[in-house]
Amino acid sequence: MNINATLIGQSVAFFIFVLFCMKFVWPPVITALRERQKKIADGLDAANRAARDLELAHEKVGQQLREAKAQAAEIIEQAKKRANQIVDEARDQARAEGERLKAQAQAEIEQELNSVKDALRAQLGSLAVNGAEKILGATIDQNAHAELVNKLAAEI
Repeated sequence: MNINATLIGQSVAFFIFVLFCMKFVWPPVITALRERQKKIADGLDAANRAARDLELAHEKVGQQLREAKAQAAEIIEQAKKRANQIVDEARDQARAEGERLKAQAQAEIEQELNSVKDALRAQLGSLAVNGAEKILGATIDQNAHAELVNKLAAEI
């Protein structure tokens, strides 16, 4: 065996093998590698988009949370104002009712006082007539002297 012939035979076989690989093996391998590379790139882009979307969602949630807190604080403030307003209205109504009851009570007292004064005047007039009768020793006609008795009662 000649080493040169063997070496040339092996070189030719290797060359044919390389041509065969370049023609039939490498294109599908390169296509698979490119597809894999494209899938990885798409996955990375999708991950970046998802990260951006997640960040935007966090910002949106934070903003909505701040808005909700502000709205809740505003509602609480309005409720406090309304509660104070209701308390003030109730206080005013109670004060007005108290004043009304006080005025009504005063009117009743005034009316009762006037009726008591009238009753006292009538009794005083009667006592005055009886006293004058006893002093004078004569009968005094109350109807005849009613004007005098009324005048005397009015002065008292």
